[in-house]
Amino acid sequence: MRNMRVRFSGETNIGLKRAHNEDSYFLPEEAKLAIVADGMGGHASGEVASKMAVDTVAEHFRNTAEDAELTWPYKLDGPDKYDANRLSTGIKLANLRIYDKAQRDENCHGMGTTIVATLFLEDKVLIGHVGDSRVYRFRDGQLMQLTEDHSLLNDYIRMKRLAADDVGKFPHKNVIVRALGMKESVQVDLLSDQTKINDTYLLCSDGLSGMIDDPGLAYILQEEAD
Repeated sequence: MRNMRVRFSGETNIGLKRAHNEDSYFLPEEAKLAIVADGMGGHASGEVASKMAVDTVAEHFRNTAEDAELTWPYKLDGPDKYDANRLSTGIKLANLRIYDKAQRDENCHGMGTTIVATLFLEDKVLIGHVGDSRVYRFRDGQLMQLTEDHSLLNDYIRMKRLAADDVGKFPHKNVIVRALGMKESVQVDLLSDQTKINDTYLLCSDGLSGMIDDPGLAYILQEEAD
């Protein structure tokens, strides 16, 4: 990133309620690519879906690392179209593989996963996401949520059908309206953010953002040296 160095770290925790962990994550190998996925579904299929999502996107980046002339099945415009196509196509490929497995394997029927992925370039970061896993940016003491949740709760908030005081009492907070594996095709939200020295980008599932509010996250990022 020109004269900027990027450091990555990751952690996952099973929590106190479930018998198995349905989250998966990926830290960079060749490309500066980080991924978080939060699975859902009966049995252990949520864990299967999240791992398939992470593995598929990472594999896609490895396979396309040397192929700048690859014919993309999904066309995009804009200054970052090569990298944006690469990120979007990897996520859409993961969706198709998860959907196909859910149709063929009765133990995986109904499985799905959220995904959020960041690709760091010279002076910016590209973000692709589906579901309610999030990317935050912490800069100069201020925390900003960069992604928008694909959830029923967020839909109600956007339509102004829910007052701020009622958010905590909303009965369907965990209902996701878009995820990998729900349908044969999926819409991937893509955005770009200009990076600055000392920025921190936090990728997380709702296992973190649902337990700790934004001021709490900001406090931890501000106070922890590492």
